Amino acid sequence: MAGSVPAQDAPERVVSLNLCTDQLAMLLAAPGQLVSVSQLARDPRSSAMAEAALGVPTNDSSAEAVVLLNPDLVLAGTWTTRATVEMLRQLGYRVELFAPINALTEARDNIARMGALLGAEARASEMTAAFDERLADLRADDTDGPRVALYYALGNTAGRETLPGDLLATAGLKNIAAEKGLPFGGALPLEELVLSDPDLILIGRPYGGHARATELLQHPALKQAGDVAILQSGPAWSCETPFLLDALQELVELRRTWEAAQ
Repeated sequence: MAGSVPAQDAPERVVSLNLCTDQLAMLLAAPGQLVSVSQLARDPRSSAMAEAALGVPTNDSSAEAVVLLNPDLVLAGTWTTRATVEMLRQLGYRVELFAPINALTEARDNIARMGALLGAEARASEMTAAFDERLADLRADDTDGPRVALYYALGNTAGRETLPGDLLATAGLKNIAAEKGLPFGGALPLEELVLSDPDLILIGRPYGGHARATELLQHPALKQAGDVAILQSGPAWSCETPFLLDALQELVELRRTWEAAQ
């Protein structure tokens, strides 16, 4: 693989500044190789590896914090900590960027890339093989499942050309956002959602507390529009890790439960 390094030449002090690179690195790094992760890595609402991250020091994603750690590799996302990334590169640090993904196939590609960067190609190969095997077991044989709407804060949704949309399609669910001509998602007003007559409305597990952004998700009209399911695998949806398949499994089980009730 291009960019791979032999295990003996692997970086010894790796710092991650992004929630997704945090988790990929924790899965693949050798003991002691990953010296710091972002603060979000310990947030159980966002990170599927929050407990594991308790054993790794965190950073505030600032250039100053990274320099003090003296890394030989910095991992970051393309849309986060951009000022930090630019400063670190100007100072001569090696920074590798990972872009957000829009499909499960891209997840396995990023697992392989992280393995190559860390000198952990064997571990990454085992992980992608297990990923492929479980994905094949979970993938729906047909696309005749219920019509579904993913519904987020402020009435937003996700279309087919997004990672959540690909998860729906892989589970054989029909995405209402695609019917509405929203390939990447966007706003789906409550009235339009109700008129769409969905079979299932999928809502992320709430963070807790009150917020105006999430008031819509508790509107009584939702229950009249279709069956409402609160997704329990929330952190698993976020990043290109094998935990994505936990989210897929939940969708498959929701489909089976809905079909059994018809």
